[in-house]
Amino acid sequence: MRPTHRRLAASAAGLVLLPVSLVGCGIGGGDEEQAAKPEQAPAEEAATRSRERVQAYLDAMTAKDVAAGRSQLCALLQDGFDLSATGPNGDFADHFEVPEAAITAVQPGPRGQEVSVSVSVAAGKRTITRPLVFTVTRDGGDWCIAGEAPGGDAAPGGAPAGDAAPGGAPSPAS
Repeated sequence: MRPTHRRLAASAAGLVLLPVSLVGCGIGGGDEEQAAKPEQAPAEEAATRSRERVQAYLDAMTAKDVAAGRSQLCALLQDGFDLSATGPNGDFADHFEVPEAAITAVQPGPRGQEVSVSVSVAAGKRTITRPLVFTVTRDGGDWCIAGEAPGGDAAPGGAPAGDAAPGGAPSPAS
């Protein structure tokens, strides 16, 4: 073989092997690297999905649709939900109405996205507003509500926040 043919053959072999060698350096071929990383949702998607879940729950609470409310919860919270949700202090109790419920903020928290809401509860002629915080997380490939807690020391207007009931709603009697 002539020297020029050897150089061409060596150059061709080098070009064929170049992509393989670059994969080991982290250049070109990122499929292996992507497969090693767990799937992470971008912050924007997490906030959007969390807002959607909580809004669906608030809509269900306003409509007194227990099944729709339950479907927004993570599987672990669904057992026993109907009983606590329709109990005396539950989110879906018959003796009070929810004339207004609004999301006030969405932010990352230690256990997922924290969605702050303001819920107005009317019992008879009395209406009170309570802050609540829903924790929304990813469970497998889906987003769900993983918890609900009182949202602070005072509701708008200075009313004390009170405790959230097992079903999560503030008691109108507080």
